[in-house]
Amino acid sequence: MLVPSRAGEDLFVGWWRLLSGLGGVPRTLVWDGEGAVGRWRRGASELTAEAQAFRGTLGTKVLICRPADPEAKGLVERANGYLETSFLPGRSFSCPADFNTQLAGWLGLANGRHRRALGCAATDRIGADRAAMLALPPVAPATGWRASTRLARDHYLRLDGNDYSVHPGVIGRRVEVVADLDRVRVLCEGRIVADHERCWAKHQTLTDPDHRAAAAALRSARLTLAREPAGAQMVEQRQLTDYDAIFGLDDPGAAAQGLVDTPEVVA
Repeated sequence: MLVPSRAGEDLFVGWWRLLSGLGGVPRTLVWDGEGAVGRWRRGASELTAEAQAFRGTLGTKVLICRPADPEAKGLVERANGYLETSFLPGRSFSCPADFNTQLAGWLGLANGRHRRALGCAATDRIGADRAAMLALPPVAPATGWRASTRLARDHYLRLDGNDYSVHPGVIGRRVEVVADLDRVRVLCEGRIVADHERCWAKHQTLTDPDHRAAAAALRSARLTLAREPAGAQMVEQRQLTDYDAIFGLDDPGAAAQGLVDTPEVVA
């Protein structure tokens, strides 16, 4: 199976899909020193926290091949070489999903061929092997990308090197990002506010036309509100007659007789 990256979130999704298609869990899962799964340290293999959680849900064992182990390396490279020489030549693929579809169809034919090492075809042995495997867990392990963050004002979220648009109506609110090999979804309070096809390239910006239109409408409404003139403000103004009453100027007779006190002027 082809996966977008070597990150643990993608590896475990592909791992679980293969096991689900197989219908059982091998008692030992072997990895050739993948950093997202585990590594050898001080003479012992050490699994990552994600690999431990995945292994614990399945109830199986994970074996990390030793570094520079020629036998294990030969087994892995032999399988890769078989795909490169027998599957890839002469084929073209329109998308990653098309690659996985063609690979699944080709494996059905390849596993039906007689193998000298087995003395039979792989399809003749799968029934006995599956009977010796562990059953699939009743609850699927937690796989894929999952994160929670607050949506910024640019209403974009970054996942695996790419930016995906989110409906601008939830700017400033906490959203949850859930992604697998095929889709990238963003939820806010259980409601889907973004749903994109997963982009396997890097440094891309993916914008939903509905999100672009909503952002333009909100921006236009904001600019219109800012341009509207403020309404006339009522300011209290004192009548001039009030000042006349204070100084006694409203009585012409009193003013003529000099009965109005006037402030003294000091030279």
